[in-house]
Amino acid sequence: MNFSLEISPKTDLETLPSLKDVYITMLPGGDYKDTAKQAVNLVKSGYNPIPHFPARSIETETQLKDYISICKDGGVKQALIIGGSREPIGKFDSSIQLLETGYFEKMKIGIAGHPEGSPDISDSKLEKAMVDKKPYADYIVTQWLMDPQLIIDFISKQSVPVHVGITGPLKITSLIKFANIVGAKNSINFLKSNFSKALDLMKPKDPNELIEKLKMHTDFFHIYTFGGLKETNKWLEENKYV
Repeated sequence: MNFSLEISPKTDLETLPSLKDVYITMLPGGDYKDTAKQAVNLVKSGYNPIPHFPARSIETETQLKDYISICKDGGVKQALIIGGSREPIGKFDSSIQLLETGYFEKMKIGIAGHPEGSPDISDSKLEKAMVDKKPYADYIVTQWLMDPQLIIDFISKQSVPVHVGITGPLKITSLIKFANIVGAKNSINFLKSNFSKALDLMKPKDPNELIEKLKMHTDFFHIYTFGGLKETNKWLEENKYV
C-alpha cells in the first residue's frame, strides 16, 4: 500500500514521517509563493512534493505561470489541480481552466474526486467536470469520507487510479465536526449510525477499519491529518506503513 499526506506551507518538515508523497495546501487567502517554497524545500529534503493549484485562488495567468515556474525550477514534478475556494479572486473559476492552459506539461497531474458530492456544486455539474478533466489526469484524489461502499462505487467508474482520502486516527466527535465543515452529509450519517454509544464517540477511530474494506479496490490512500500529525505519525509507525 502507498500512503501520502497533506501539510501546510508552515509545517515543520522535521515532523514529517518517512513517506514519499507529500501534498502542500494553498488555502483561500494564502500566498502561492509560500506553497511553492515549501514544495522546493521538500524536494531538497528527499520528498516528492505535490503542491495544490486551486483555480479560484489564483488571480492572474501571470501568477499561475510564476507559481508553476518556481515549482518546476525547484524540481517539483507533480501537481494537484483543484477548484479551491467558493469564490474566484481572478481569472480562473474551475480546475479545467488551469488544465487547458497547457502549462503543466511534463508534470504528473492529480485531480479532485467527490464520491460524496460537494456542497458547492450540483452532482450533474460534478459529473461533467470529471468527464472534462479526466483526459488531463494521471490519477484522482478523493475527498475524505467514511462510507466504504460509496468509495467502491466511485472507484469502479474510473479509468485512472484513485487515491482514497482518509483521516488519521481521530475521535468520532472530531470526525463529525470536520464532516460538518466540509458538508460531508453521508459520512456524518455513517458515523452517527455506526458509532452511537458515548464511549465509542470518545475513542480514536482506527483508519485500518476503512482500509481493510478498500484494499482490494485501491493501493493508494491519502491522509488528511486535520492537525493531528503527531498521532498520524505514531499510527503509521505502529502499523509499519513507514
